[in-house]
Amino acid sequence: MADLMEDIKLLIRTRHAIVTIETVEESFAARTVREAGGEMGRMVLEWSISDGLRSSMPTAGDMIGGTDTLLGALKYMRFNDSPHVYTLKDALRHLSDAKTERVLRDMALESTVGGRTVFMIDPGGELPQTLQPLAVPYDLALPDQKEITQIVRQTAKELTQYGSLQVELTRHEQEQFISNLRGLTRREVAQVVADALLGKGKLSSEDIARAVEAKRARLRQTGVLDYIPPPETLPSIGGMDNLRKWLSRRADAWSSQAKTFGLDLPKGMLMLGVQGCGKSLMARFVAAEWKMPLLRLDVGALYDKYVGETERHLRTAFAVASAMAPCVLWIDEIEKAFAGAGAGPDGARTDGGLSQRMFGMLLTWMQDHKEPVFIVATANDVSALPPELMRKGRFDEIFFVDLPDGPARQDIFIIHLTKRQRDPKKFDLDGLVASSEGFSGAEIEQAVVSALYTAFAEKRDLTSKDLLEELQATRPLSVVMAEKVSTLRAWAADRCVRAD
Repeated sequence: MADLMEDIKLLIRTRHAIVTIETVEESFAARTVREAGGEMGRMVLEWSISDGLRSSMPTAGDMIGGTDTLLGALKYMRFNDSPHVYTLKDALRHLSDAKTERVLRDMALESTVGGRTVFMIDPGGELPQTLQPLAVPYDLALPDQKEITQIVRQTAKELTQYGSLQVELTRHEQEQFISNLRGLTRREVAQVVADALLGKGKLSSEDIARAVEAKRARLRQTGVLDYIPPPETLPSIGGMDNLRKWLSRRADAWSSQAKTFGLDLPKGMLMLGVQGCGKSLMARFVAAEWKMPLLRLDVGALYDKYVGETERHLRTAFAVASAMAPCVLWIDEIEKAFAGAGAGPDGARTDGGLSQRMFGMLLTWMQDHKEPVFIVATANDVSALPPELMRKGRFDEIFFVDLPDGPARQDIFIIHLTKRQRDPKKFDLDGLVASSEGFSGAEIEQAVVSALYTAFAEKRDLTSKDLLEELQATRPLSVVMAEKVSTLRAWAADRCVRAD
């Protein structure tokens, strides 16, 4: 909060004409600007379509005459030479009028003389291109762990004054509760605490799950992220020994000791490979082994029909990931999100350059972000990936996940039989392994499931014969799409590290 206040003061002091703040936390942003301006001895005036322009002081009078529209407010501001600070709420949508946009531009060009600063707070949208060179965007980050702790304590302190409300969390439970609140807005953090205290009269260990549910609801609202808490036990995976060894060597790389030793934070990894061979499962495995929350980026939900909304979705995803760090950000089938970027000028003509802009945002964030966010990207079609993404240094390593070999297929059969309460020792594992040559892990699992349906329908238990018949009746992807699998293997041979 202190850093934010100083940032706002610096923006005012250095006479920036327009500052845009894209946030859903309008009240918090406006209050911060109000307090920063007040500490500097500046008059702060706020405008909204409902209240017009008026002083932000608690004793503020009526709306200034003629400022019920944005155009009227801007005219008043332009011809007032006092170095006031102005906060405009939801003003971007009113700039489609050419006259309003022109007055704001004239005011911005003249503002260095009077020293006025205009803060435009909006949950989304973009400035017209003519105004963008005159404005500076300010990123109002979500609260970090320190600020969340302060909000939790302050909210609990305020509420416990009005009744016999109790906080019944151990030190460890407090840390877990606060950690689960990362990624929420300040208002949402306070609301979780208030719901617990006012709903059942206490804040207890039960509310650790409440924080997780609030986070899931919040991420669903973004439309592009899904929150997957780390499981209690590691997912069972057959094969991928090289990849698992690589991950285990980096498990402690997030510690302060690793930083002192001189290690950089791990950036991420890209997994290329045949469909159904466990890439998605491995993303969950990474988060589970490192005991980190997993954020899944839904690339299909990124794209929006409205101009500017797609880029906003991606910025939101990056902001939430940074706020929840340390975490794992899983970008599944990354080629689907940035296929147009890999198609050169043809891709730009197809989508108006949107994929290239999105891809540029991804590369910039991967290069610049300082928070401990480990990216796990998966891809099935290497031909659709932009070559810039494959450059050395983008990811710590690029792994190729091939069809499982014999020992890995045996492990997969054991995993899925055990999962369904069957003793693997009672099955002909050698015969199953031999008959499943060329099968992916997903295809082996489906064979087990289909064989179980057959046995259940015939009111008997599962046998090796059932499994063998299912395998023989299945044409695996390695046969149906043999040319594509062969091409992928040939491409990866000298470019990737084998996962197994």
